[in-house]
Amino acid sequence: MTLGSVFEAMKRLVVGRPLRSANLGDTLLSKRIALPVFCSDPISSVAYATEQIVLVLAAGGLVALRTAPWVALVVVLLLVTVVASYRQTCFAYPSGGGAYVVSRENLGESASLAAAAALLVDYVMTVAVSVTSGVVAVTSAIPALSPHAVALSVGLVVVLTLANLRGTRESGRVFAVPTYAFVGLTLLMFIWAGVKALTGGLPPASTAAMPLPSSSGVAGLALAVLVVRAFASGCTALTGVEAISNGVPSFRKPKARNAATTLTLMGLIAVVLFGGITVLAVALNARALPDGDPSVISQIAASVFGGGSPIFYLFQAATAAILVLAANTAFNGFPVLGSILARDRYLPRQLHNRGDRLVFSNGVVLLAAAAAALIVGFDANIDRLIQLYIVGVFTSFTLSQLGMVRHWQRALREVDAARRRIRRSQAINAVGAVFTAVVLVVVFATKVTHGAWIAVLAMIVLFVAMRGVNRYYARVSAEVTPDDEPAVLPSRIHAIVLVSRLHKPALRALALARATRPDRLSAVTLNVDDTDTRHLRQDWDRRAIPVPLTVLEAPYRDLVRPLATYVRQLRLADPQTVLMVFIPEYVVTRWWQQLLHNQSALRFKARLLFTPGVVVVDVPYQLGVGDQGWLGKRAAPTSGTGSYERSSSS
Repeated sequence: MTLGSVFEAMKRLVVGRPLRSANLGDTLLSKRIALPVFCSDPISSVAYATEQIVLVLAAGGLVALRTAPWVALVVVLLLVTVVASYRQTCFAYPSGGGAYVVSRENLGESASLAAAAALLVDYVMTVAVSVTSGVVAVTSAIPALSPHAVALSVGLVVVLTLANLRGTRESGRVFAVPTYAFVGLTLLMFIWAGVKALTGGLPPASTAAMPLPSSSGVAGLALAVLVVRAFASGCTALTGVEAISNGVPSFRKPKARNAATTLTLMGLIAVVLFGGITVLAVALNARALPDGDPSVISQIAASVFGGGSPIFYLFQAATAAILVLAANTAFNGFPVLGSILARDRYLPRQLHNRGDRLVFSNGVVLLAAAAAALIVGFDANIDRLIQLYIVGVFTSFTLSQLGMVRHWQRALREVDAARRRIRRSQAINAVGAVFTAVVLVVVFATKVTHGAWIAVLAMIVLFVAMRGVNRYYARVSAEVTPDDEPAVLPSRIHAIVLVSRLHKPALRALALARATRPDRLSAVTLNVDDTDTRHLRQDWDRRAIPVPLTVLEAPYRDLVRPLATYVRQLRLADPQTVLMVFIPEYVVTRWWQQLLHNQSALRFKARLLFTPGVVVVDVPYQLGVGDQGWLGKRAAPTSGTGSYERSSSS
């Protein structure tokens, strides 16, 4: 079994059998599966959005904490506005792409690339923050695992990567259970809390008795600044809302309607869960700790269910699972957006290709690598990572809503009917644009000094890189586009065959070169060992091969440089002649056989392919294969020692 076949068998085991392109329709998502696939991030954000609000307000004492419900209410209003705005995007741009496509068509290239860079950075941050948050939930329950947080986080990224490489539909089925379990258990916690409050009262949170800073010095401007910072932190509840508008093509028909319905369900669930958790956090006087242990939501669950009850541990497990699986939203958004950018020639074309399972596997792997690097670089520290979060989110939000306002303005000029509906849609997007722009300014001002500048720098670098990639592709396209001139035939062809000794691969290359009928044909060998070269000359004369043999000296045993120098001299002597270099090369059938050959052919090709006016012809010889095509059948397969053991074996 070859190394390639072993790899292929392992790939099939992990990823699954390849799917035909005609089966793409079978991978489309129903609303039931699309909800956990695209909405696990915004749904899971409620697990720590309230905690971020309480954590910031605690610095202002009891007076500041009393504003938590109002801060949460403003976040809810913003969430509703953004959801309503993105519903318009689903219907207006059912081809997907979200903020990037909207900005490109309505605001121009620069705005679209800014939106794309913001989204790409946000997706990477989503994976890093979500996975790290889930690991924090695990290490809070099992402190002995804390020293292994980085390894656990990277391991979970690998697991998510493999699951998504199997296909969006398959990963959605797997991830649906934890998502719906978290939603169901959280709703059960609300009902349970209501029953206990009516019957016997709820015990306070475990941190309720912790002392708070004095409130005497917090008033006026200081309190306002604290509230604004808390609002900015609570806006993490909106992360991932745009994922559905990016992935509309992944839905079953009618795509736009199903996507908009799923987005509405997601918004409803997020509002209910976020509002309920905030109410319970305030009622139970839950305090947020800087290290997140215990988290606010776990304190609430311990008070409602009882800290040692089985349902409490089940709730903790569901919370940890949804936090980790929130990264799945990014695993579905990043590859799709990367594919669209690659189609438009702003990212490498490889990102536009679908893999064996009809997913954009290159994008999945790239996202995983970037997130893993971020986790390792920040030592899986959630407090440091979360400071980089949501700047990109609200950048894309704002550009998308501004683009939609422009879109509806154009629509008003082009149609006479349904103007009232269009104006209503424009008003929704205008309100969304104002809200998200204000939040963007607030988030940037409050988080940039705490590390968010790194995310901004990453967006700038991506923006410049995408511009550069696009310019490169434009230059290549202009260079290779045929003009009106007819194709010019080469005036002369000089064929050169590399040989080390007269064996079947060399004879085959000579025969192929002669069959092309070049204007001039010669053979070249490199003299590393005088004895071997003398034997080659004797065999050459004995067989009376009608091709002149040129010997190039290689006193330093460097095979590539003498050949490159020889080819360059021929080019200088006659620039109009095309040089065709025929290189016989072994093709082995076992992976370990690669270790027994010196791979000189690869070095020759790597050097000659960069030489203008030179055509490299690879002449393969399959070892261990009886039928060699036009060469005919051999008497018996041999293992061989190398097609060009000094200069052209593989």
